[in-house]
Amino acid sequence: MTVTDAARESVESMLEANPTRSHLNPPPSYDLADHPLPTGREEIWRFTPLKRLRGILDGEASAAHLTWETSLPEGVTLTEITAEQAVELGELAPNDRPSALAVARAGGALLLDIPAEAEPDAPVWLKLHGESVDDLVWGQLVIRFGRFSKATVVLEHTGSARYSATTTVVVGDGANANVLSLQDWDDDAVHLGRDAIRVGRDASVRHTAITFGGDVVRLNANVEYDGPGGEAELLGLYFADEGQHLEHRLFADHNQPRTKSHVVYKGALQGQGAHTVWIGNVLIRKIAEGIETYEENRNLVLTDGCHADSVPNLEIETGEIEGAGHASATGRFDDEQLFYLRSRGVSEAESRRLVVHGFFNDLIRKVGVASLEEKLMATVEEELAKNVLKDVTG
Repeated sequence: MTVTDAARESVESMLEANPTRSHLNPPPSYDLADHPLPTGREEIWRFTPLKRLRGILDGEASAAHLTWETSLPEGVTLTEITAEQAVELGELAPNDRPSALAVARAGGALLLDIPAEAEPDAPVWLKLHGESVDDLVWGQLVIRFGRFSKATVVLEHTGSARYSATTTVVVGDGANANVLSLQDWDDDAVHLGRDAIRVGRDASVRHTAITFGGDVVRLNANVEYDGPGGEAELLGLYFADEGQHLEHRLFADHNQPRTKSHVVYKGALQGQGAHTVWIGNVLIRKIAEGIETYEENRNLVLTDGCHADSVPNLEIETGEIEGAGHASATGRFDDEQLFYLRSRGVSEAESRRLVVHGFFNDLIRKVGVASLEEKLMATVEEELAKNVLKDVTG
């Protein structure tokens, strides 16, 4: 199903009045012609191993689906809507080929609706599972947080598939949204995803991307604002093993005054050919006076044969801001930390384990879902056992 001409014209008129001028984020458009098949020479695609995407970007139609298991607290609903209705609800238009294909091929969207002023006493949990990497699956989801609502939404991906999806998170005025996306795929899965967030006046959102599984995972998290006073916190945690390619791209578009964004992503790598990519970008428009923003990426290289790319960016069109900055670092185990622990009788294996847990612990404690925090700690332990602890003990 495609978006109607009237809906498309409405979106395009809005974009023309307030264009995105960022070299790392192409102008949004529903027209596939505006998102040609990449060659790998484009700035936004130069890190991605296109040959390993297994035909997703060709845009083949498919009737395959993921299985969904849901946990919906009282008052929260999940319903099918059309692509046209998604636009009317405030969907952010696609800004790359995978998200444009997802809209064009999904055959409609799902709407997860948290009513105004609702405060569910448990997380909203959507578990998506794939059966085979031979399945090509397209997905389109809209998550709407009503005015002054407060809720946590968890999207968990498991199993195997070639999956391309676009998710829009519309956060109403004064709402408090916590969205977590967990990629715990099998080793052969391919996942291309875009989470686009619109933050209402005086609203706050925390978006956390957690990626452990998959052969190739490429995720975009975009945020823009629907009024002054909005705050966005974008967090990420990833752990790449031998041969994995995990890529996270962030874009904070400060298109309203007195808004805030804070980005912190941390990743670890181990095993031959493990590759992580983090691209951060903040656009501060001329109208966005009085904003605050900071982006940070830290990578811990645990073994030889790994490679981490980390590129923070700031695009500033006004000097009337409260603050803007970024930081990026990639390194190995801190010798001083290891020496300190070893000098106090801690074994080498335990010292390395403690350093890695300490590296991730502050982010894991921000998840806000106890069962998921425990799962993440256990997963970090399992990842360490594959290479780092095995090399030391075995």
